Parts: sequence; C-alpha cells; structure tokens
Amino acid sequence: MTVNKYEAMIIFPDALKDEALEAALEKVEAEIVKSGGKVESKTRMGRRQFARPMDKQSTGQYMVVNFKLDGAKLTALQGRFKLNEEIFRIQIVRASAVAPAPVAAATADK
Repeated sequence: MTVNKYEAMIIFPDALKDEALEAALEKVEAEIVKSGGKVESKTRMGRRQFARPMDKQSTGQYMVVNFKLDGAKLTALQGRFKLNEEIFRIQIVRASAVAPAPVAAATADK
C-alpha cells in the first residue's frame, strides 16, 4: 500500500449557486474519505472562461483539491467521480514536490 499525494482540478457547472457548490464540494471530499484518503487542502479558483465552448458551456467554477490516497484506489475513485452529475470535468494528477525557485540564477544576471 503506497499512499501518494494527488491534486484534482475540478470544474463544476457555472449554473451551481454558492450553496449548491459547497454541497458538491462536500460530496467530493466525502468520496475521497470514503475511499480511504485524506483531504489536505482545497482552493476555490472562482468562475473562469473556457478557451472554447464545451458541451454548450462557456464558463465553469474551478476548484483544486489536494489529497492523499492509496494509489490502488485511485481508479475506483475516478469512476465514482464520473457518475457524479454535479462535476462538469475533473483531472487528477499525482502531485510532485514543488521545486524551489532558482535564486542563484536570478542573482547571477545582475
């Protein structure tokens, strides 16, 4: 059992009001916990315009959720998210360690 860190970018339909959006996010968190994971953080990115219309939609509500989960359980979790009608799109990637900014290169240019 290998527990990995994941980052999920979730797009909810723009038609969801604030209360419905919070309820949908709680359902996402509940699915992660039900799968044996742990939500570490969530960031609301707000309403964003799509580069091109998708399924007759031009905007959506973006959220980023960071969580830990056993890698073997990720496929089942993705399958449950596909069944959730409140989620317009979702992309889950394995989170990598953030590399520190190259300070030495910035000071060498001076």
